[in-house]
Amino acid sequence: MKKIKIIADDKIPFLRNVLEPFAEMIYLPFTQITKNTIKNADALIIRTRTKCDENLLSGNNIKLIATATIGYDHIDTNYCNANNISWINAPGSNSSSVKQYIAAALLYFAEKRNIKLEEVSIGIVGVGNVGSKVAEVSKILDLRTLLNDPPRERSEGKQNFISLEQLIEESKIITFHVPLSFTGQDKTFHLADKNFFNKFSEPKTIFNSSRGEVIHTNALIDAINLSKVYFSALDVWEGEPNVNQQLLNLTNIATPHIAGYSVEGKANATAHCVNEINKYFNLGLSPNWYPSKLPDPYQSKMVKIDCAGKSKQDVITKIIMHTYDILKDDGQLRKKSNNFEMLRSEYYVRREFDFYEVQLIHPNKSIEESLVNLGFKLI
Repeated sequence: MKKIKIIADDKIPFLRNVLEPFAEMIYLPFTQITKNTIKNADALIIRTRTKCDENLLSGNNIKLIATATIGYDHIDTNYCNANNISWINAPGSNSSSVKQYIAAALLYFAEKRNIKLEEVSIGIVGVGNVGSKVAEVSKILDLRTLLNDPPRERSEGKQNFISLEQLIEESKIITFHVPLSFTGQDKTFHLADKNFFNKFSEPKTIFNSSRGEVIHTNALIDAINLSKVYFSALDVWEGEPNVNQQLLNLTNIATPHIAGYSVEGKANATAHCVNEINKYFNLGLSPNWYPSKLPDPYQSKMVKIDCAGKSKQDVITKIIMHTYDILKDDGQLRKKSNNFEMLRSEYYVRREFDFYEVQLIHPNKSIEESLVNLGFKLI
């Protein structure tokens, strides 16, 4: 039987030599995944940079598109559905990675501003796979946690959710974890626009690790200049890979769309795509495939800390900063903002909380419980 042909983005990790026994695999840079190069291919494995619309897909034989990302706004799902092209994304695959990123941003913010997080409220806009993990970490860090998710509120009831207006009024920090949608009652394109920021009765902190287009760039620039926003952490940017230099200079933490780029997050997404392709085409690969070995980071797997005289926030800050130095990514983007794609494709090894073992000296129960709930192994 003739092998199926799969075109894959050459920056998707852990993929090489997995499907080769069952399929003809061709790896290309995303810039070379074109109408011409995908002729006679049966499937695509892509990232967000490949726009799968009529321009790319018409006249070809693609049967399945697998994107190794949680978002799928780069896929014209209406066109695919109308033309019998199946598509899958990898929901939740990097949610723990984004949890780590937001935890690091929160703790850096608190340390820089000398703030106790137990005295702060955080509003989470979008409470899906990622937003739910961010809510968990926010509660563990003792923030008052407010949730806004209109689709979930409609299906589950109002008891756990508040309106966006109430969230704006009551939150000191607002963090976005929504998909990008351009139409409909749950439109998120430019959700944070001039009108959004004008509702601020006091200066607030803004985090965005969803999609750059969720925030209107010029509206955020104006809000920072008018002191409506006094701290911001942005991982995503309108018009990526181009970065607005004025906003970059004004932002406190700036990173190149890598919040979900832990090793585990990447492995989860690749595994999901491989397993779905295997199932769809009945290739014969063993089910529930996962990379056999994940690389180790440069820092030690074990973290040892004396808790004597330290608050829970101090202890957790030191441990989380050991696992992930968010300022390293910030510094890289500021130095090399013109190399946005390179910073992503050559991203270093970042492992999630559950990779690390923590040895505590003089701990208390609250610190131990919080670290276990974050995913750390206590030894």
